This record gives sequence, C-alpha cells and structure tokens, in this order.
Amino acid sequence: MSPHPPHPPHPAHPTHTDSPRPRPRPRSGRTLLAVAAAVLLTATGTAAVHSAPDPAAAQESAYTWDNVQIAGGGFVPNIIFNESEQDLIYARTDIGGAYRWDPSTERWNPLLDWIGWDDWGWTGIVSLATDPVDPDRVYAAAGTYTNDWDPNNGAILRSDDRGETWEVTELPFKLGGNMPGRGLGERLSVDPNDNSVVYFGARGGHGLWRSTDFGETWAEVEEFPNPGDYVENPDDEFGLQSDITGVTWVEFDRRTGSEGSVTQDVYVGVGDLGDPVYRSQDGGRTWEPLAGAPTGHLPAHAVLDHEGGQLYLATTDTPGPYDGASGDVWRFDTGTEEWANISPVPSTSEDSAFGYGGLTIDRQNPDTLMVTSQISWWPDNQIFRSTDRGETWTQAWDWGNYPERETRYEMDISTAPWLDFGGPGEAPETQPKLGWMSQGMAIDPFDSDRFMYGTGATIYGSDNLTNWDTDTTVDIEVKVHGLEETSIRDLAALPDGPLVSVMGDIGGFVHEDLGTVPDEMHQDPYWGNGTGVDFAELAPDTVVRVGDAEDDATSHIGVSTDGGQNWWGGQEPDGVTGGGTVAVNADGSAILWSAEGAGVHVSTTTGSSWTASSGVPAGARVEADRVDPDVFYAVADGTFYTSTDGGATFTASDDTGLPAEGDIRFGAVPGHSGDVWVAGGEADGEYGMWRSTDAGASFERIEAVDEGDAVGFGAPAPGEDYPAVYTSSRIDGVRGIFRSDDAGVTWTRINDDQHQWGWTGSVVTGDPDVYGRVYVGTNGRGIIYGDLADGGGNPDPDPSPSPSEDPDPSPSPSEDPSPEPGACEVAYTVNGAWSGGFGADVAVTNTGTESVDGWELAWGFTAGEQVTSLWGGSHEQAGDTVTVTDAGWNARIEPGESVTVGFNGAVDGTPGTPEEFTLNGQACD
Repeated sequence: MSPHPPHPPHPAHPTHTDSPRPRPRPRSGRTLLAVAAAVLLTATGTAAVHSAPDPAAAQESAYTWDNVQIAGGGFVPNIIFNESEQDLIYARTDIGGAYRWDPSTERWNPLLDWIGWDDWGWTGIVSLATDPVDPDRVYAAAGTYTNDWDPNNGAILRSDDRGETWEVTELPFKLGGNMPGRGLGERLSVDPNDNSVVYFGARGGHGLWRSTDFGETWAEVEEFPNPGDYVENPDDEFGLQSDITGVTWVEFDRRTGSEGSVTQDVYVGVGDLGDPVYRSQDGGRTWEPLAGAPTGHLPAHAVLDHEGGQLYLATTDTPGPYDGASGDVWRFDTGTEEWANISPVPSTSEDSAFGYGGLTIDRQNPDTLMVTSQISWWPDNQIFRSTDRGETWTQAWDWGNYPERETRYEMDISTAPWLDFGGPGEAPETQPKLGWMSQGMAIDPFDSDRFMYGTGATIYGSDNLTNWDTDTTVDIEVKVHGLEETSIRDLAALPDGPLVSVMGDIGGFVHEDLGTVPDEMHQDPYWGNGTGVDFAELAPDTVVRVGDAEDDATSHIGVSTDGGQNWWGGQEPDGVTGGGTVAVNADGSAILWSAEGAGVHVSTTTGSSWTASSGVPAGARVEADRVDPDVFYAVADGTFYTSTDGGATFTASDDTGLPAEGDIRFGAVPGHSGDVWVAGGEADGEYGMWRSTDAGASFERIEAVDEGDAVGFGAPAPGEDYPAVYTSSRIDGVRGIFRSDDAGVTWTRINDDQHQWGWTGSVVTGDPDVYGRVYVGTNGRGIIYGDLADGGGNPDPDPSPSPSEDPDPSPSPSEDPSPEPGACEVAYTVNGAWSGGFGADVAVTNTGTESVDGWELAWGFTAGEQVTSLWGGSHEQAGDTVTVTDAGWNARIEPGESVTVGFNGAVDGTPGTPEEFTLNGQACD
C-alpha cells in the first residue's frame, strides 16, 4: 500500500488517505465565516441545528442500525484516557469521527453519527480532550481538509454528557483531520485547575486559540507570538503538504495552579524548526520560546510528569503519519531548566531511520515512559520503554540470528484475523506487524498493566504490560472492536449469498455473516483501493471486482465463480491504469469493464481476453441489465448508452435530460428488464433522480428527489412484486436514507438525525432476500446496515434445513432444538460494576451431541438486579426471572460451540451470581 495520499477526490466525494498496509522500506460548499481572528466565536447551536427538519412529505420509519463487522480498517491517530475517572477512554479517527470505550463490553461506541451530509468534514477529528476536572465534559476539534475538498470551516464540538449530545462552535478557518500531521498532539487541552479554560492549537498559520467558558466561545491568543512556519512541501499541487503544520500540542504543569485558578505554566509545541517549544508562566498572558529547546525537528508529542516536573518531548522530521526518518526524545527538567537528549536511538546515530511518534508516561510510576517509532516500514515499527526517566531503554524486539527477530511480545489477532494481510510475512518482516503510522499511544493512568496504541488499521493493546520489565511475554491483542473506519466504494448483496464489498485502504471483504469479522480481506489479487464490484443476477456465483493495483505484476480485476470464496486475477486490456467500474451480465457470460486508461472493453472468456467496445466513451460508468444477458448500459457526460449485443457496440440515447456534470450513479432493477434508475449531478446544475423503463431510450424525472446520489434495490415489500428502492438523497428538502415500496411514487425516510454518518453518496443497496434491510456505504464509518425495528428485517435464516425438507411440524429427534438435561454449561461473568449498576456476560455452551436450533436462555437474579440493556438477543424480565431469546443470526449452537449475550444492569448494592440456568427449559450445568 502506497504511503502517500491518492489523487484528490471530487469535493463532494471525500476519500480516506490512509495507507494501513505495511510495506518494505528501501534499505540504501457553504458561505465561510468572515470573522477576524481575534473576534470571539459564538456557538451556532446543538447538533440538531445542523440536521435537516422533518417535513410532512417525508414520512419516517423506525429502523435499527448496526455495522457490518470489519473491526477497524483505518488510521487511529490517538487514544485519550481521562486522568480522573478510570475506564473513561476516547479514540479519535481521521475520517470516522470519535468513539468512547465501553468497559462492560470492551467495545468502542461511536459518538458523532449525527453529523450529516452538509457537514461531512466534521467526521475528521484533528484533536480530542477529556476534562480532568469534570469527566462528563469532552471536546473535539473537527474538520477534514484545509484545501477545497472540504467546502466548510472546522468546528470545536463540545459535550457535557460524555459525547451523548453535542454543541458546536464553528471556527473561521479549516482544519486538517485527514491531512499530514493529524497524528500530532494533542492540540486540544483542558486546564486541570480551571477547567473552564480550554486551549486549541491550530494549523495553517492560525495560531493558538483559547476558550474561557467551557468551549462555547473562542478567541485567538493574540499574545502568542508564533503560529509556526513549517511547510512539508510548498509545491504540493493538492494542498495537503503545502499547508503550515502550525501549533502541535498544549501541555499544562498542573503543579503551578490551584483549584479554580488557571494553571500558570503552559507549554506549547510549534511547527518551527528553530523555536519549537514555547512557555507561559503567567497563565497565558505572555509567552517566550523555551530556552535550550532542541532544534531541527518538529515537536510531535509531549507529556509532563505531574510529580517530578519533567517535560518529555518526542520529535520527528516530518508531520507523518506516512513518513518520518529522523527524530529524538528529550527531557526537560522544569526545576533546573536543563534539557537532556534521552533518545533510544539518537538522530545522530548511524542506526537512526525514523522519527518518534506516540509518547506516554505511567502515571502510577512516573519514572516509566514509552515511545514508538512514528513509521518504520521495514522490517517493523519499534516500541521503546524506560523505567528510569529515559536514562536507559529496552525495546519490543531485537535482532536475533538474521533474519530472525526476538520479541518481548506475542500478538493475538484472532478477533480480527485479516490483520495478517493475507499471510505470515517473510522474515524479518512478520504479519501482523507490531505497528505502523503509530502516532498515538497511552498507558492507562489507573492501571500500569494496560496500554493501547493506534496504527494505520487498528488499535492494539495489552493488559499485562508490566511483564515487559520482568522479561516475560507481553500479550498484545486487538482492542478496536466497535470502531469501524473504512471508506466504502461499492457493495454487492448476492441473492442467497454473501455481502461483497470493495473499499479504500484495505480492498474489501466477503461477509457470510454480518456480525462476524472475516478471516481475510480480498486476495488474489490484493489492492488497497477497490473501485467497483458486480455479480451476475441470474448466476450470482460469478462475481467480479476491480481496483487500483499497486504494481505492474498485479491485475486490476479479480474474478470469482464461487460467490467470492476464491478469486483469481484476470488478464487486462492494454493501457489499464486504474480499476474504474465493472458490470457482469445477467447470466455471467460477459464482463464489461470501463477501466481507467483503457476505455471500455468486454470479455466473454471470464476475463482471460478482451475486446474493445464501440460507441461508448472512455471513462463511462457501466452497469448490466439484471434480466437480459445481451443488454449493458453506460453513462458519460450526460449521455446514456445502451448495448443490445452483449457489450460489443453501444448506441447513445436521444434523451438529453441527464446531468452532464457531477457524480453519476445508476442501477438496473432485478426482475425488470429495461428498468434503469439514474441519480446524480451537482448542486449548481442539474441534480436529481431519473427512471427509464425502455432501456434508456427515455427518462422521467422522479420529482420528489431534489438531489439524487446513490440508488439501489432490495427485496419487495410483502404483497408487492417490484423491488424496494433505496437511496441516499435529498427528498422534499430532507437529506437522508430513503426507501420507496411503490417504484418512487412515495418515499419514507428510514434513518434519523442521530444516524446520518456524514457522507453516504458512494453506494446504498437493499438486501435481495430480506425486505427492509438496507446497506449504506459510508466514508469512514464502514458498512452500516439497517433493519425494520418491528422485525421486518429478519436476520439470516437457518441455512441448514432438514435433509428431506419434510413439512411435518414434528421434527425428527435428531433435529430437536432442546438439549437433554446436563447438555449445556453456562458461564456468568460480572465484568464491571459501578454505583447503581454493573455489566455482565453470559456464555452458554452446547455440551451435548446435537445441534441447538433456536434457543431461550433463562436464569433468576439473586440480588434484585434489573437488566437495563442487552445485546446478542432479546430479553424479557418478570420479577427476578430473565428470559433471553436468540437474535436469529446466533440461533444455531453446534455441539461444543458457545454463544454469548452481554448486558448492563441496575442493582442496589453488589450484583450477585445466578445459580440456576435453563436452555430451552432444560437445566444447564
């Protein structure tokens, strides 16, 4: 995976610029606020202010929403622990918003799904701060790009209920949550003595900003003398590396203040190679460069020891996260005013090959600190640990007999097995890697054994970190579950089959089970950036995907004839430079490929040979009729094209009503030949949705659709024969996800203001088998799927009917879903408790010899507990008795296998442990 950002996207189509796959390192829109910088900025309102109102014309339907499970997938710049409340932890992402840790489930909960289409840039979080005085308060600096890809200014988001609800103060400049330097920080910081004071360090030459009213209003600190002048590449045509890195972090010396009064000594890092650190000793009124501060590198991260008074500084030669070849670690003694270079590998060493990234201190034992290499593609990143304030260091791995390495750790990726990127790696490289793009790392301030760190694709962590100091194994595990951060480019929901995705950064997946993380991403061929996927409607085992190959030896097209279980790389027409779009005809006998650099070609040999199509321009978007194998469609520059000879030749439609500019997406309707829906355009021109029922000869506009984007189809409503139509559009003035059960005559909004997920214009499609189920491709929140809240979206049916499919309602004894007495075991675990509440997991194991098909698990509480929320099933409680019914997707328990449900509960006192459990009415051990 290239470590550099891709070509710039259309401003309405933001993309992720991460590069999570490790590679070897060579060995030799809206009106912007016109506000003067020093003027106070006032709040523009709550999150709801930025959500469209609900008109009477757009009715709403109740849906439940969840993620198709991938687990991570993108860059996590930092993990932030609150220092006054245990287990209050946040993570920020560069395009996927912010998350809060749920200790009862050990999963991350998304906090910014309310951000809508018009403000999609606020999903890029450049910094986050959790209040050390009032743990209910949290702040996020939001904004994705400073160039014209993001039309809006950045904002400071603030919450006084841990991110459940937010208020917004817009800034008079843009932020760079998905730009170089996004892993530096933290740029936001709350005064630990007077928490009404919050600082923010801006990039782009906008300086240091301060709020004195809990983030409601902000003003530039006019006395701060240096906004920074470092620019990575002034000639960058995309405007990513040519922006000023700016103010990189803010750190307080809490010893120099008292409760209710501002902290006097404040340290600030600045992107200035000559004066990288500034200090105020009068509560921010005056500022001076810190004498003796190291020069020549950028101040990437800092942490201050509240007990000993040491300021630790990690530096690097580039903002990262994709690069960085030099750096140092420094210690400043605030008592003696002396600096010491304590680098594990100094920049002057012949072994220096990286800058320094994540930096953290053990608050329980503040002589202990850790730091990572910012990036070291070959053979791996490194983590360093010192227990004597940096005087000496040990490291996570050392060289053994080359090419072997000796490690202090073992990595467990069993819960996200795709992190091996397709194989174990070749020594001295290993898969999974210890890390890459590691700019954020934190030791739990309450638990010296726990730490977490981010990479380009996940969060890793350990719960026995201090084993490091006794030369015993540190167990590193995936700690990213619940955090979904992929940019989805296209989806294919196969009838009676899996969900196939293509996406940015990690290629895509085949999901047989929406709730299970797949074993691997697409391989053979592998690319980091998939661009399109399609299948044969009448022969769905034939699936084709295309993407951007990383080298000339890798094909840009992958073909499967077994529903995505196995793939091979097809041959290519001459000149292919990118994936483009692809379509498979209805019976799988032909593939139409509109590849970048090569024009439109058709193959009747499953991708082993290609013939140029005529009558259709290069770069056209292509689709297939879902009924007639001879018919393909294409659209380019406002003209619609149809082929009736299997893609050999195309004829242009005489209809001139389609948009000539902007993004265009379209699809043909399953079961209805010649029925095509087109959506797209741009705000300043033609923009909407059109339908043709004569294979593109003529189109009729869907009048209710103001702005049409992605459109797709799913199983019909009960009693209907026309598929449900789904779209991400603006309809009757409301932007949202909509469904129509009557071919576009009426529309129902199926998402709500709290479930918007930023930009959703790439792909929306229904499930062909389950009415009401919809899949939404997001740009940073992965694949969202929704089901009717009343159960209309019944999860995957039992794939294993009885061999005879006998309709007799009395199943044979071998299919009896009720276990015999003693044929099940239950493990009940309380995994967290707090005042008035607790969390627990209940795992039931089938210890019998027969499968359990459908289950009810029951138990009786012993201390007056009440279930307040439960996942993994549905529940009822009568008095002390709780009955949990399977969730459908987990209804089958094979012999020796287990299912687990988790819940939060309320209790007056200490929760007890139930003593008796039954499964389908039978007692368990």
